[in-house]
Amino acid sequence: MRIPAKKKKIRTQQKPLSTTSPSTCRLNPSSHLETSRLVVALAGGGAEEEEMGTGGGEGDKSAALPLEALLALGLDQRTAENALVNSKVTANLAAVIAEAGISGCDKSVGNLLYTVATKYPTNALVHRPVLIDYIVSTKIKNPAQLDAALSFLTNTGPDSLDTGKFEEACGVGVVVSIEEIKSTVNEVLKHNMEAILEQRYHINVGNLCGQVRKRHPWGDAKATKDEIDKKLAEILGPKTDADNVKPVKKKKEKPAKVEEKKAAVVTAALPSEEELNPYSIFPQPEENFKVHTEIFYSNGNIWRAHNTKEILEKHLKSTGGKVMTRFPPEPNGYLHIGHAKAMFIDFGLAKERNGHCYLRFDDTNPEAEKKEYIDHIQEIVHWMGWEPYKVTYTSDYFQALYEHAVELIRKGLAYVDHQTAEEIKEYREKKMNSPWRDRPIEESLKLFEDMRRGLIAEGAATLRMKQDMQNDNKNMSDLIAYRIKFTPHPHAGDKWCIYPSYDYAHCMVDSLENITHSLCTLEFDIRRPSYYWLLVALGLYQPYVWEYSRLNISNTVMSKRKLNRLVTEKWVDGWDDPRLLTLAGLRRRGVSSTAINSFIRGIGITRSDNSLIRVDRLEYHIREELNKTASRAMVVLNPLKVVITNLEDGKVIDLDGKMWPDAPADDASSYYKVPFSKIVYIEKTDFRLKDSKDYYGLAPGKSALLRYAFPIKCTEVVYGDNPDEIIEIRAEYDPSKTTKPKGVLHWVAQPAPGVEPLKVEVRLFEKLFLSENPAELEDWLGDLNPNSKDVIKGAYAVPSLATAVLGDKFQFERLGYFAVDTDSTPESIVFNRTVTLRDSYGKAGPK
Repeated sequence: MRIPAKKKKIRTQQKPLSTTSPSTCRLNPSSHLETSRLVVALAGGGAEEEEMGTGGGEGDKSAALPLEALLALGLDQRTAENALVNSKVTANLAAVIAEAGISGCDKSVGNLLYTVATKYPTNALVHRPVLIDYIVSTKIKNPAQLDAALSFLTNTGPDSLDTGKFEEACGVGVVVSIEEIKSTVNEVLKHNMEAILEQRYHINVGNLCGQVRKRHPWGDAKATKDEIDKKLAEILGPKTDADNVKPVKKKKEKPAKVEEKKAAVVTAALPSEEELNPYSIFPQPEENFKVHTEIFYSNGNIWRAHNTKEILEKHLKSTGGKVMTRFPPEPNGYLHIGHAKAMFIDFGLAKERNGHCYLRFDDTNPEAEKKEYIDHIQEIVHWMGWEPYKVTYTSDYFQALYEHAVELIRKGLAYVDHQTAEEIKEYREKKMNSPWRDRPIEESLKLFEDMRRGLIAEGAATLRMKQDMQNDNKNMSDLIAYRIKFTPHPHAGDKWCIYPSYDYAHCMVDSLENITHSLCTLEFDIRRPSYYWLLVALGLYQPYVWEYSRLNISNTVMSKRKLNRLVTEKWVDGWDDPRLLTLAGLRRRGVSSTAINSFIRGIGITRSDNSLIRVDRLEYHIREELNKTASRAMVVLNPLKVVITNLEDGKVIDLDGKMWPDAPADDASSYYKVPFSKIVYIEKTDFRLKDSKDYYGLAPGKSALLRYAFPIKCTEVVYGDNPDEIIEIRAEYDPSKTTKPKGVLHWVAQPAPGVEPLKVEVRLFEKLFLSENPAELEDWLGDLNPNSKDVIKGAYAVPSLATAVLGDKFQFERLGYFAVDTDSTPESIVFNRTVTLRDSYGKAGPK
C-alpha cells in the first residue's frame, strides 16, 4: 500500500547523521525481537573527515580515504580492499561519503551508496546529491528502488526534478509488510505446488521469487527468499540423496517457455485464498532466553539482561520455559488506539509463542486513578479480543516493593532526600549530588519508616536511588523510588501513604511476575539503564527489554494528558466521543475491534519513531470490513419533498431494496421492503435549478432514477414565501422504465398516505483537528476543527430501520457507513457516521 508523501524541497547538503539515528536502529524482522546494534563510528572520525576535506578535487579526497572509512559503510573487507586499488572508484567513493555527510552507516545504506559511486561519477548524474539524500534518509532502501531511481534520473538528465514523480517511480513511501510477503509467497507456492512436488529442491527458486516480486516490486528481496526457503522446507521436509544430485540441464522448448511466462502472470493476479496468521509480523523464535546470557552497556545508554545460571534456572522452573509478557496500562484514563498496538504486541507475541500475557494495572499514582478506568480497561481488553492470563495490580506487590526498598537502603544504594522538585531538577542539570545523598544508612532507614507511618508531611521527603549523578542519561540521576501521598488508593485502600514511582516499581514487578519480554514504546528506551540498574542492585531476575515505535496518527492527539484535558474541559463529549481515537470512541462510532487489529497488523512493528500514519489508512481497514458486513438502507439527511403527479392518491408500491449487493435473487432475507408512494423525499443537494453536463441530479425538465424504483422527471418547482426557498418539486414517474437517466438518487417515501416517514437523528463526524500533527503546536487547542460534528435531527429513513438496535451497522446508500449510537431509544434512533464511502461524495453532485 502506498503511503502518500508530501512534496518537499530536496536538500543537497547533508548534515552528519547521528550514529543513533532511528534509521540505523531498526528491528531486524528475522531475529528474535533483537534490536539492531548502534552504528560503529570511525575512530577519530572527525580528523579523518577533515583530512578528506571538501574543497579539493576527488583525487585529493581519495588520497586520504582509509580502509576503515569503507568498512564503516558496512562494506565487507574484500570489497573495500578492491575499491581502494582502483583510484577512480576510491575518488568517487570519497566524493559520495562527503556528499552524504556521514562517517558510518547501516550496511544496507552503505551498499546502496557503493552502487551509486561505482556506477555514476559526480558529473555523470546531475541529481546525484538528491539520490544520496534519499538513500541516507532510508527513503530508498533496497536495490530495486535504487535501480528504478537511477533509471528515472538518467532519463531526466539536467532537467528540473519533479520529486512527486520521482518518488512514485522508485516506490518511496511504499510499505510492504512481512505479512504481505508471506501471504503472496503462500499464493505463489500454492499455484506452483504441482511443480514443487515433482521437482522438489530442484525447483527454480529464482522464478518463484520473481513471481512474488511482480506483486511487490519494492518488497524485501531477502525476506522473500527466506520465506520461500522456509516454506519449501516445511512442504518437502529434509533433503534426500536425490535432492543433492545436480540435475542435468536441458534446453527448454520455446512453447513451454511462453507457457511458463503466462502462468507467472496469472499467478500474480490470483487473490489470496488462505487466512493470514495475524501474528506473523513477529520474528521467528530462537532458543529461549539466549539473550539472557550477556550484558551490553554503552555510555550508560543501553543495557541488556544478564542473569546468573542460578537465577535463570529458577526463572525457567517457574515459567516452564514459556514466553511471559504483560500489558501494563496506568488506570488514569481510557485506552486509545496506541494501546491497541501495545495489546497486539504484548498479547499477540504471547499467543503466537503459546505463552501467557498478564493484564497488569500500573497503579502507583492514586491521585489520577479511578475505579471507572480500571473497569473500562478490563472491559475494552476483552472487546479487543484478548484474554489475560491473570489480572494483576502493581499495588498487589506494595509490601514486596517496600521490603526491597529497605534492602536497597541497607546496601547503601538509596537515601531519604528533602530536596523540592525544583531543587532536584536544578541539581540534576548541574550534575550535583543532593546534600542528603551521603547521610548515614541508619538515618535513612528511620526516616523511611517515618514516611511509611505518615509522620512526615507530603512533599517533605522522598526516597531516591543512589545511581550516577554524573551520567549523561538523566534517567540515572538518582531517580525517586518513593514519595508521600495522603490519598486513598482505588485498589489498595488507605493502607499506604507512600507510593512507589514507575521507575522503581515497573522493572521490579516485571521481575516478580517472571516476565520474559518487557515490551514498551521507544520513549522508554532511555530508562533501560535504570531498569537494569535496580534489578542488578537487588540481585533479581532480569527480563529482556525491547522498545518499538509508538503509534502516531494524523489529525488527533494521543497523549493521555491532552485527552484528559479535552474531556475535563468539555471540548468533546466524554472519553467515548466518536471523534476521539480512544477505543471507546471508536467503538461508539461503529468501528469493530477486528478492523482496528487489521489496521495494527498492516502497519507492522518497527523501531522508526518518526512516522505519522494518516488516519485515512485506518479508515481504509474500517471500510474494507463494513463493505462486507454492513447491510444497506436508504436515509435522506436534508429532505426535499417530491410529489409524483401521475401516481394515484393512496397507492403504495412495495419494492425490494437489496441489503447486500451480491444477494442471490431467491434469498428473501437479503432484501428489505421499500415503499414507493405519491410523495417521496430526496436530498436537497440532489436538485438544481440550473443543469450542467457534469451534474447527474434532478433539474427542471430533467430525469433521474430513484434507486430500486422508477425514473422521475421534474415538471414543476413550488416556491415558498421567499422566492429563493424551494418547498416542493413536482414530477412524473415512468412506470415502464423506458427512460434511462444517468443519475441515480436515494430517497425515502411516505410509508402510507398522510404518514410521515421514520424520523431519525444522524451525527456526522469529521477530523477533530485541522492540522495533521496538532501535538506539535503550542496552541494545539486552537487547532480544533469547529466543524468536526454535525447533528441532523430531521433525517428521514426507510421503515426497516425502525427496529435498529445498538450494535447494528448499515451502509446508508451514497452517504457512508453508520452505526446505532448509545443515545438511541426505541422512540428516537440515533446513528453515527462511522466513515464515508469515499471522499468524493458531494463534490459534483450524484453520479
